[in-house]
Amino acid sequence: MSELALRTTPLSIGRSVLAVIAGFLVVVVLSTATDAVLHATKVYPPPEQGMHDPLLNLLALAYRSVFTLAGGWLTARLAPNTPLRHAFILGVLGLIAGTAGVIATWNLGLGPRWYPILLAATGLPLCWIGGWLAVRGRER
Repeated sequence: MSELALRTTPLSIGRSVLAVIAGFLVVVVLSTATDAVLHATKVYPPPEQGMHDPLLNLLALAYRSVFTLAGGWLTARLAPNTPLRHAFILGVLGLIAGTAGVIATWNLGLGPRWYPILLAATGLPLCWIGGWLAVRGRER
């Protein structure tokens, strides 16, 4: 039996699920809150108008990238074992959600098409890097 199988208990499975959920919530809550603040302060146009200014899309991509990295970091820190695997799972979930977002908004004219594509494409590597940073921090 593998070492991982020996360490897998119902408690560790629950902790694994919670670690991934916590990372996902960090990304979603921080992104949504930042969007709301930027809309309220008129940095962003009203949501129904879409966001067509490439610089504003780059701003959104920048802070969402930081939040995604933080989500991967938190997931790895909370993981009961194999922290990079947990961060990778969060990244795969982000890739799936991001791809669904690309498909759902493709013809809605909400902004440049490169923005949701980059959100979907960067989620997995950013989560993994966040997980790697968490592992690296533990080793010190």
